[in-house]
Amino acid sequence: MTEMPNILWLEAISKDDIPLVGGKGASLGEMASVGLPVPKAFVVTAQAFRKFLVQTGLEDSLFDLLTDVDVENSEELEDVSRNVKNLVLDAKMPDDIKEEIIQAYGTMGPDNMVVAVRSSATAEDLPDASFAGQQETYLNIRGDAAVVEAVQMCWASLYGARAIYYRAKQGFDDRTVNIAVVVQQLIRSEKSGVMFSSHPVTGEPLTIIEGSWGLGEAVVSGSVSPDKYVYDRRLKKVFDRMISKKEYMIVPIGDHGTELVEIPNDRQEEPILSDAEVEALAAFAEISEEHYNVPQDIEWAIVGSTIYILQSRPITTIGMSTKAKGTGGQSTGAVLLEGNGASPGVASGPVIIVHDIKDLGKVKEGDILVTKMTNPDMVPAMRKVAGIVTDEGGMTCHAAIVSRELGTPAVVGTKKATKTLKDGDIITLDGEKGIVYEGAASVAAAPAAVMAAAVPGAAIAAAPIITATSIKVNVSLAEAAARAAATGADGVGLLRIEHMILGMNKTPGWYISQNKEEEFITELYNGIKVVLDAFPGKPVWVRTLDAPTDEFRNMLGGESEPIEHNPMLGWRGIRRDLQSPDQFRMQIEVFKRLWDRGYDNLGLMFPLVGHPDEFLKAKALIAGWGVDVDAVELGIMVEIPSSAILIEDFCKAGISFASFGTNDLIQYTLAIDRNNELVSSMYRPKHPAVLKLIRDAIAVCRQYGVECSICGQAGSDPKMVEWLIENGITSVSANIDAIPKIRETAARTEKRMILDAVRLKNA
Repeated sequence: MTEMPNILWLEAISKDDIPLVGGKGASLGEMASVGLPVPKAFVVTAQAFRKFLVQTGLEDSLFDLLTDVDVENSEELEDVSRNVKNLVLDAKMPDDIKEEIIQAYGTMGPDNMVVAVRSSATAEDLPDASFAGQQETYLNIRGDAAVVEAVQMCWASLYGARAIYYRAKQGFDDRTVNIAVVVQQLIRSEKSGVMFSSHPVTGEPLTIIEGSWGLGEAVVSGSVSPDKYVYDRRLKKVFDRMISKKEYMIVPIGDHGTELVEIPNDRQEEPILSDAEVEALAAFAEISEEHYNVPQDIEWAIVGSTIYILQSRPITTIGMSTKAKGTGGQSTGAVLLEGNGASPGVASGPVIIVHDIKDLGKVKEGDILVTKMTNPDMVPAMRKVAGIVTDEGGMTCHAAIVSRELGTPAVVGTKKATKTLKDGDIITLDGEKGIVYEGAASVAAAPAAVMAAAVPGAAIAAAPIITATSIKVNVSLAEAAARAAATGADGVGLLRIEHMILGMNKTPGWYISQNKEEEFITELYNGIKVVLDAFPGKPVWVRTLDAPTDEFRNMLGGESEPIEHNPMLGWRGIRRDLQSPDQFRMQIEVFKRLWDRGYDNLGLMFPLVGHPDEFLKAKALIAGWGVDVDAVELGIMVEIPSSAILIEDFCKAGISFASFGTNDLIQYTLAIDRNNELVSSMYRPKHPAVLKLIRDAIAVCRQYGVECSICGQAGSDPKMVEWLIENGITSVSANIDAIPKIRETAARTEKRMILDAVRLKNA
């Protein structure tokens, strides 16, 4: 990717491109790169959206409306949402963006291909925020004008009431959240649905597949109770199936939109999938999970004998403890309803039946919400209630996904809850067993029991795993700090500040030229401080700015960015900071203020350092700006072969620590662009040359007493971590979702090494 365009095709996108294409777009690009059968698509980038706001003059007026909104006041929230969305919809899309969308759409195929236009916000489908249904998707779209209109409607949906509410509750700043739009070939699926590569609560290697006839929206929205198949990946067989009566399906209608139609009687109870199809889907799920190193929530479709993978996002609810709701405990009352246990935990309380959004005003704290199926507009009410019961839906419907993320017990797919129950009835639901009882629970549940329910078979008071190797965590967003800290990580091995800076939507050069340096410093200070506060007394290594020029180009101030043929090999990292002292000085001022406030656990890490002279020049500049460089920790990223080869010279130059950035080290060592599909299959993290560079550098760091770590993707790979520990690495920094398995891997490896040493000595 040589520059940052308004349009990106899937083939040019990877999982590292979330700030550009959003969670959904990044996931589609990554899936395509590993060979999963993804329909052709392009993405209208988040930078195109930001350019739209700037060029139409909407940026300031729009965000002014969103300032200080009381999101708990439904009327105020709806009014603000309506006004902001109208601003976006009424503005004229810039001609250059419009023409590029039309040109890309024309390239997709002949005769106005039918497409799905899907929102892909930069704060959804993330490893630590996989919240469902915040922005809009438009299906069965055909023709230039319709596609352009749908893109603008997706942009407007970023400011829907439920999206504003969610961001406020999750701590996302509206100004920093952008939206990309995926335009993808619409698969007119004969059958479709959703699958979890592993069990969404326990994490067991059980692939759960739900499906129905027609488009997958019927399953996702809960319009139908789907068939359910459970495939045991260990035994390689289907060991459970539940065939539902599927009364409706969603199908495309004409040249625009969809409709809900009744399924013929003779097909309503016909199985959706054969065992062979279940096995084939499970194989794709396993490929996706192994690639991402985390269980996935995947949308699929089948036409004839062809399987398509439409979306893959991380499951964020495995192992989560469920909140104790209501009185909790066990019930001796009669069984009223049975369904699917969608979110574990036990809750008791009065029934409140919600037929439509007008009923949400009567929902109170502690109620049990009963409805045919939840939708994203119900999320504010879902946050209040003790439990949720629905008529329709399965493990992958909206109610199930949101309930698990909220930690609210839920039973879905009961068929008749809204008819059997009445407002005010006192009931108890068991979100693990999928049963609804009459009356309140007779015995209160201890919090430990509720936690054990989230992970059946788990020890209630398991001892913490202690490792000699420090297990740290990678952090990119201040909003993720609390969840990162909750993993019990031994510190932060990589805090990337470029994501915070990209979120400001103005280049550092813009702040300098506009004499607004203090604004930049304050915003970056606040973001880093959130992470430091989440890890008191633990090391937090903050990497100075490392954003290629193409990522800056479409930000305000980006018009002065140079055009480079290969930005990954260009003006980035410490080499840019040394040539742009004002930009470097602003960053150092942030760190200096934090050190002055007593945050002595903050370590500074310089990226893309190729020679010790660069480290020494940076150190001298910092000293000149009033920092006592002998009193703070200064380290380097080892991501260029030269820095690995010269690691002894770096140690002699006085580095406090070194951390391998394996993503860059691999591609620079092998001369392989990891985003180039023509050579991506040759990108080998365990290439002998890469391993030799790492092994030799670790040995030198140990000789000089310099802490040696790793913070690239390899730090989240258990097999790689095992090899690193065997070769003497001091610490490992992994992604948030990978911390438990990496800590377990480290402990097991250390114990085996000790045992092997004892055995050898005794032998």
